[in-house]
Amino acid sequence: MRYAAYPGYKPSHIGWLGEVPSHWEVKPLGYVARFRGGATPDTGKPEYWDGDIPWLSPKDMKRPVIEDSEDHVSAEALRNGPLSMIPPDAVLIVVRGMILAHTFPVALTGGPVTINQDMKALVVAQVLQPRFLFWALRGFANALVALADESAHGTRKLETFTLSRFPILLPPSREQRAIADFLDRETAKLDTLVAKKRALIEKLKEKRTALISRTVTRGLPAEAAAKAGLDPLPKLKPSGIDWLGDVPEHWDVKPVKFVARVGNGSTPSRGNTDFWLEGDYPWLNSSVVNLEEVTEPTELVTEAALHQCHLPRITPPAVLIGITGEGKTRGMATTLQIEATINQHLAFVKPRDARCEVRYLRRVFDRAYQFLRNESDGGGSTKGAMTCEQIASLRIPIPPYAEQRTIADYLDRETAKIDRMVAKVEEAIERLQEYRTALITAAVTGKIDVRGAVHDREASVPEPNKARVLA
Repeated sequence: MRYAAYPGYKPSHIGWLGEVPSHWEVKPLGYVARFRGGATPDTGKPEYWDGDIPWLSPKDMKRPVIEDSEDHVSAEALRNGPLSMIPPDAVLIVVRGMILAHTFPVALTGGPVTINQDMKALVVAQVLQPRFLFWALRGFANALVALADESAHGTRKLETFTLSRFPILLPPSREQRAIADFLDRETAKLDTLVAKKRALIEKLKEKRTALISRTVTRGLPAEAAAKAGLDPLPKLKPSGIDWLGDVPEHWDVKPVKFVARVGNGSTPSRGNTDFWLEGDYPWLNSSVVNLEEVTEPTELVTEAALHQCHLPRITPPAVLIGITGEGKTRGMATTLQIEATINQHLAFVKPRDARCEVRYLRRVFDRAYQFLRNESDGGGSTKGAMTCEQIASLRIPIPPYAEQRTIADYLDRETAKIDRMVAKVEEAIERLQEYRTALITAAVTGKIDVRGAVHDREASVPEPNKARVLA
């Protein structure tokens, strides 16, 4: 969609802003809004908490309009502390925290609330519409993030003095409402499209998981099995294992330790430079299990670290598994494609001989993901962690080696197709989000004139102004 430009522009005298519509004003934010701060009531006084007044912190900044919070304070906290009530239609911003390194959260209050010290509320003057300021601050997010100072601890902070001088464009009030209405409507359309595409990605991922689960427990689908010279309808037998169910009669079911070696590593002392300085041997942390395969090191360690810290040298290919943590990485598997060593949060599974194909073994661990997580949450193990012994004792299906290779080849092909589809949808989402950001910025800076934009109809572009459009 293309939108018209304004008939005339004037210099804003602000380098990053450029020209603005000739009838718009440019004012410092402190001129058109009052800043209201927040605080945290004394946590040692229970009478200040669990009241009925919403108390917001940066974690609540996930919706465009916020009316309530998980945390509440009492009227007594309001009377006896530094808190103040923030009215409806105030604009909330985060002014301190790590999040300011990459984005600038903005929201509107849908009712009376209080806030903590990491936030500010902007109560606007009559010349400014709250919804327009909401969109304007979102459109200027990159410029605002660039103004955040970084402390010695890495925390970012936007000083009130800096914010009060930040330039805000002021169209006439009627025009502000038109711009806000336009952005409400158009971003909602884009958000709906993004949500549908994300739902499609989830369905594709579910299909991928189901494909792997079925194939490593039952063998190839009938048509693919026949093409590969395998029995398309093999007889099944009970595996004796709940998470596996029935398996082909000619398959074995054995503990991992019968076909592979299992072990883990450690993290050399960060205080010993002999272990890290000028290291040249790949060392991996648990983040690598988020990759389909590992081809690059996380960091490098020295020969001294390998010897003194008893780190394993793992030759590829091998399977790596995340063994600790409450997040999704515990139980996730990846394929190691470089020689490397690992930290204590990973286990390696290395086949002993030609009885086990690594690519097949990797897919078995993909199938066992939920079982391993459930197993490591209780039953005698440390909560949130699994042991190498648990992995080594895991009973898995073992087809004849030639069939393992056939299954691995089939899954490599079929999962690659699904992965390509997922990548295309993710690229489409990224383009939609980039367009959404550009649309907001163009509208609140006057680069496009949306006053005549009509729902579901492309705005016309006057011939003289075709150079100033959002494509």
